[in-house]
Amino acid sequence: MQKKILQFVLAILLASGLQLKAQPTRQDSTFKKWFVGSTLYLLGNLDKTNNPEYIQLNAGYRITSKDVVSFRFKRSIYAWPIGIPFGSSSFDAPGKNYPGHARILAPTLGYQRFWWRGAFTSVQAMNAFEKYIDEHKKKIGNGYTLYLDSYLGYQFKFFKNRFFFEPAIGISYWPLRTNVPESFKAAEKKWPNYFIQPGFDFGFNF
Repeated sequence: MQKKILQFVLAILLASGLQLKAQPTRQDSTFKKWFVGSTLYLLGNLDKTNNPEYIQLNAGYRITSKDVVSFRFKRSIYAWPIGIPFGSSSFDAPGKNYPGHARILAPTLGYQRFWWRGAFTSVQAMNAFEKYIDEHKKKIGNGYTLYLDSYLGYQFKFFKNRFFFEPAIGISYWPLRTNVPESFKAAEKKWPNYFIQPGFDFGFNF
């Protein structure tokens, strides 16, 4: 599924005839203070085998043309250790999965800084409240994980800055993870507590 998402993103970039322009300033008629959006990871919900039931809603405010604060809310389920490298064959491989799955609800606060044209860096603190379900679909506990995410990317603008797309590369690190069931810990122990992944956010400015 990850390969299909990457191919879809590449097709968008090749077909759009993008122009690399400077970020609009507050005096620019195309400058918009607010935005809402989501991510192309929603396409993962088309995977009937491993449907993550993924939901993500982003909302943000531009303090200046270069400084942005945001709030996002995520909901999903996952059935394998989150430290497994993105795109690895170990995803859903026999013996690698959790004995069940986890469901997360995750409010996230973020800050984004534009440095040159559309190039940006961002940091996010995601508070993941997790519910653990065993193989018999019985709840076996609740937990909490703090994810600290950093991204480097570029924002492409469309239709006089009404819409945008932000391909990025990032790293997620979790310094705090509590109340993980022992059976889930056993599956996680061989993997690191960080995760490198691409980002595919998009949105509407207003």
